[in-house]
Amino acid sequence: MGTKKNFVIDTNVILHDCNCLRSFQENDVYLPIVVLEELDKFKKGNEQINFNAREFVRELDLLTDEKLFTDGASLGPELGKLFVIADHPNANKVKTAFPALKPDHKILAVVEYLTEKYPDIKTVLVSKDVNLRMKARSIGLLAEDYITDKVINVDIFQETQKVFDNIDPSLIDQIYSGHDGVDLDEFDFKDSVLPNECFILKSDRSTVLARYNPFTRTVIRVNKVKSAGIEPRNAEQAFAFEVLNDPDIKLVALTGKAGTGKTLLALAAALSNIQLYKQILLARPIVALSNKDLGFLPGDAKEKVAPYMQPLFDNLNVIKRQFSPNSSDVKRIDDMLKSEQLVIEALAFIRGRSLSEMYCIIDEAQNLTPNEIKTIITRAGEGTKMIFTGDIQQIDQPYLDSQSNGLVYMIDKMKKQKLFAHINLVKGERSELSELASNLM
Repeated sequence: MGTKKNFVIDTNVILHDCNCLRSFQENDVYLPIVVLEELDKFKKGNEQINFNAREFVRELDLLTDEKLFTDGASLGPELGKLFVIADHPNANKVKTAFPALKPDHKILAVVEYLTEKYPDIKTVLVSKDVNLRMKARSIGLLAEDYITDKVINVDIFQETQKVFDNIDPSLIDQIYSGHDGVDLDEFDFKDSVLPNECFILKSDRSTVLARYNPFTRTVIRVNKVKSAGIEPRNAEQAFAFEVLNDPDIKLVALTGKAGTGKTLLALAAALSNIQLYKQILLARPIVALSNKDLGFLPGDAKEKVAPYMQPLFDNLNVIKRQFSPNSSDVKRIDDMLKSEQLVIEALAFIRGRSLSEMYCIIDEAQNLTPNEIKTIITRAGEGTKMIFTGDIQQIDQPYLDSQSNGLVYMIDKMKKQKLFAHINLVKGERSELSELASNLM
């Protein structure tokens, strides 16, 4: 146990994680009244941040201790106390440096007030807002990011697939000749592979694409198979189809830069496996432009979200173009859309649903928080497979980064589980121009 601290939390921390009060151990937590005022603006709506605002306020309401505004209310065993600062204390440093009466500056005023009131205790502002943290530091106040759910090692998202050299040629021959694969213990690298990890095995005379199957504890061959008319263009895409088409793998993460084929591969695999599922659900979070809510846009709910869903329809059209316009395959896809066996919609619309016997693809998952990812996965019922795709270098949410977004958090927590697989796609296949721009710009 370290030296006790006082933490002042910003509104964006609560919107990021409504259970954040349990993350500060034995330290005391201070909540400026302006934070509650800001939360009130977020209570209405169907997005995760709206849910988090409502859930936090409900939790706060359970703390009926009147000392919440004076001596603090206990947050539980081995945890500190929660204080609500009900007034707006005067703070000379803040007032001089930032005279505008903004919510951020009122939060800073509380930090300065507590710093002066308790000189022997470190008072720290916790905020996801980089600018607010910089303002705090500029006047000598302590500030830090909310890092409880940050992933340290994100180097894996820059790596290509593993290659194991100098493999015994007879083992590769066995992988080629048998359907059951080769026992993992036959290989020297047995301690360095994760469940469902894909890799390339090389000997002095042959090469094979392979995957470790944790259910049978064997190394099996990965074949380059075509799904819904889409043929893998490289080893990474073949690995993606391998895990996307395996019904035993219930959770898959596909990461990679733009143009690597993440969404297209997931949708093609879903269509080729439709006989195993009642419905295909393709969804993505909505990141509104210029911080404008969906209500700002004209039309009904479907018309509002249609522009955001267009990239998903574009991928579907790529698959349809693999077939003749009048073919039975194109008609089947159109019929699936009409009968809602294939549904493309905004992620917010699946809240509260139990997702059973479905092939779910969540696109742009790098724009989700860890709590949002958890909420979605816990909706999975029996017979459901979930795919999360995303590029951790293209995050559109202001308070997420490459280490704190829900996609990397999920991969970090799930990487050793039998039901999970992660494929990182590195090589762009959209076009030569797309690959050049992705690499250089």
